[in-house]
Amino acid sequence: MGFDDLMLKLDEAVTGLLGQWDATSTAIVGALIAFVAYQIITTRDPDAHPMLLARQAQASPVRKEGESAVFRSHSAPHGMPLNSGLNVKDPGDSKWSRGRDGDLRDIWRIVMAGRRDKDGVATGETGDLLTVLGSEQIIKHNLVADVTRQINLIGQHIKQNGGKNVAIYLPNSIEFLAALFACSFYDLTAILVPYHQDDPVDKLISLLQKSGADTVIAAVGSFPFDVISKSYPALKQLIWVVDEGSKHMDWNEVPKGTGGPVNVSTWQDIIQDAATTAGSDLPLVDRTSEAKNVVAFWPTGEMVEYTNANIIAGVAGQLTSIPTTQRITPEDLFLPIDSLSTMYPLVLTLSALYSNASVALNSVASFSPDIVLATQGIAPTVIVASAETLAKTHSETAAKMNSSLYQAVHWFQTRALVQQGVMPIATVFSRMFDSLRPIIGTTPGKLRLIFVSEPVGAPSTPLSAETLSDLRIYTGARTIYSLTSAKVAGAVTQTGLYDYRVDEGTDKYSHFGAPVTSVEIFFKDKTHKTTDANAAGEARVSPLSIYARGPAVVGGEASLGVEGKTKADCTLALV
Repeated sequence: MGFDDLMLKLDEAVTGLLGQWDATSTAIVGALIAFVAYQIITTRDPDAHPMLLARQAQASPVRKEGESAVFRSHSAPHGMPLNSGLNVKDPGDSKWSRGRDGDLRDIWRIVMAGRRDKDGVATGETGDLLTVLGSEQIIKHNLVADVTRQINLIGQHIKQNGGKNVAIYLPNSIEFLAALFACSFYDLTAILVPYHQDDPVDKLISLLQKSGADTVIAAVGSFPFDVISKSYPALKQLIWVVDEGSKHMDWNEVPKGTGGPVNVSTWQDIIQDAATTAGSDLPLVDRTSEAKNVVAFWPTGEMVEYTNANIIAGVAGQLTSIPTTQRITPEDLFLPIDSLSTMYPLVLTLSALYSNASVALNSVASFSPDIVLATQGIAPTVIVASAETLAKTHSETAAKMNSSLYQAVHWFQTRALVQQGVMPIATVFSRMFDSLRPIIGTTPGKLRLIFVSEPVGAPSTPLSAETLSDLRIYTGARTIYSLTSAKVAGAVTQTGLYDYRVDEGTDKYSHFGAPVTSVEIFFKDKTHKTTDANAAGEARVSPLSIYARGPAVVGGEASLGVEGKTKADCTLALV
């Protein structure tokens, strides 16, 4: 066949094709072109490489008899020490030398020093400390003239009146943080008493007796002084924190018939009676002496005494267990919705302070508040909430967003998370349902990160992977789900920031990711049933199968008291 014949046949083929072309052909070709263009334009690389999710923890090459391998974060490999501190360097120290682990006093000094630029030079700018009152009134506190002065004057007052063990019975507030740091600077033991105004008096007395508190700092109206002073004669001091509506009353008067020499004063009077220049400078710290321990109560009622080393290691674990690009920064506004008397939200709040982020405190924070009410008046970028709070938010939102059209939109957004590994972007169709989503803060969409924990032994139901996936879609924020224990400051393990997967297996609840950099975990049983082929701590071993070890663990090593296993991707799951 010659060239002319080939061109003739080609001409006939083209003519025949175009001769049969109609509107249907145009629609089909147009749809194909649009589909290919859409795929090219909208295709995004996953937030994390799949290989990083396939093996999230590192198992030790050897194990002891009767124990599993030891699992660690990839950021704290075997053969290297676990992350124990903040690498604090004193003036004059070489920048090449290893810094100290630090304690609570160093965190506040770093807050006072302010933010630093990329070269580590102080800029003089500090993060904001905010008190949120309702949906309109926000109080911005001066770090020196306000908070540091409170730390010094309250610490001096307690010390001068013979106080040693200070029970802090307050909601989330500036006074709570000032009291905690006052204890660290003035060699006092801080006792974090869970704040619930409806608690029976007998329970409060029991907690004070367990902890041996001789001083109580309490919110006005929340502490039945007359009853407790009769039943608890060891009480020496009571400091009322008076709100604006109660300042006209005399709270320094001791009720008749209470008995015992109890020194009653108010927080505001202690501050106002001192000279305006008093307490502006932090006291010199003796580096040879350690700050006193912090006592806290687990939801089950167990009392745990954390050393400053435990708490600082917990802070360090949080700071280094998140990808660098997503860590808390000075541009963030951090809001703890869960109570600061619980160790996990307290450790995260200390991490935010250390990172020079702005911190907002709202007194409505309790065991299970409404997330919408708790964020009124501000626009947080990072929050920490309880599992109960998020479960409530999920159920309320899912009940409203149940139309057939939204189910289709939700399917596409879930597909982006689970299969493509990316956070779903807003579309014309998804924006139609924005009014039904939870309104978190004054600027919806600004929230970028949610911390949530599952406390071991607490009367709560763990969250499922499907619930966490839905929450990412409803809030537009990434979620970190942590397993916490009474014997560990901060988290034991936590899910990866970019782990959006939903397991299709038989597990009812979500996994809890890999250990943080200050903790390692392993499985052990008393009967030595663990073998080379089966060393993951399955349900057949004793109930005390999961163990944690590291600088964030009270006593260095502790049992979590629950059964667990490691999955194929080396994440921890409860049995």
